[in-house]
Amino acid sequence: MFNNSTQKKCWIFHSEEILENMRNEANRSFQSKLLASVTISPNDSLPLLEPHEEKMLRKYYEKRLLDFCSAFKPSMPKSVMGTASMYFKRFYLNNSLMEYHPRTIMLTSVYLACKVDEFNVSSSQFVANLWESPAAQEKALEQILEYELLLIQQLNFHLIIHNPFRPFEGFLIDLKARYSAFENPEVLRKTADEFLSRETMTDAGLLFTPSQIALAAIHFSASRVGINMDSYLMEYLMLKDNKECLSKLIEALRSVKILVKKYDPPKLDEVNLMKQKLEHFHSLDLGFCTNLKKRKGYKEDELIAKRAKVEEEEWSDDDLIDTM
Repeated sequence: MFNNSTQKKCWIFHSEEILENMRNEANRSFQSKLLASVTISPNDSLPLLEPHEEKMLRKYYEKRLLDFCSAFKPSMPKSVMGTASMYFKRFYLNNSLMEYHPRTIMLTSVYLACKVDEFNVSSSQFVANLWESPAAQEKALEQILEYELLLIQQLNFHLIIHNPFRPFEGFLIDLKARYSAFENPEVLRKTADEFLSRETMTDAGLLFTPSQIALAAIHFSASRVGINMDSYLMEYLMLKDNKECLSKLIEALRSVKILVKKYDPPKLDEVNLMKQKLEHFHSLDLGFCTNLKKRKGYKEDELIAKRAKVEEEEWSDDDLIDTM
């Protein structure tokens, strides 16, 4: 299972610094490739995105992906959402938002995740979730299908994603069956679900195993209701006599919780400025690549999901903090 997976071998990294360096290199590589291929006059300048600007937009579209999945009809399993989110994150470890528009990659990631996780929706059902005219939906589907193979290639054909949702359910079952000190483990579910939803917007899935993330969610939720889980970790997970493994697990749980707690959603006014800059760049006819204009995505972000624009504007840092 996970121990033999490509996820463990190829997509779990040792530090946030490694991830940041990979993304910075993707940005620099694209800028260098672009500037070496186009000719601009001394008085002109290209609206290139810096790494911190790409980071802001990437975080914004990661949340848009979750919003799209949450609003999807028919109701989408959490595993599909988690798989799509990981596809999106993995893709932009080695690619720049300036080269491939995040709206297109976002929708392609969800579409591919539906297939891989066997969530059977037709292509027409999928694009019906876009707030667009039939002609625009058809165009969106063309773009998704055009980019599907590219996405698969950039993922190195590693399509199986191990999400924390299944081990989370496993831990709950184990608590109910064996941990008599806890009368009703179901009281942990709501807070743990909120923790896992917020975790999906962080890089935790690129740094920790699904079981570590799931256990961190349970540990966090238990602490909120005043329950100490140390005896469960030591006795029921059989780590009492393995101090080294216990120490590593506790450190991993602490790190996951810190990562989730420090997540800082991008501010909408700053995002809007960066979106304008990105749209300006993708509107340019640079002659750099014949597919550049096709990478443009969609003109209006608010057409992505059937969700009122006011809902997005009401989402703030305080909303996320309150859920924690």
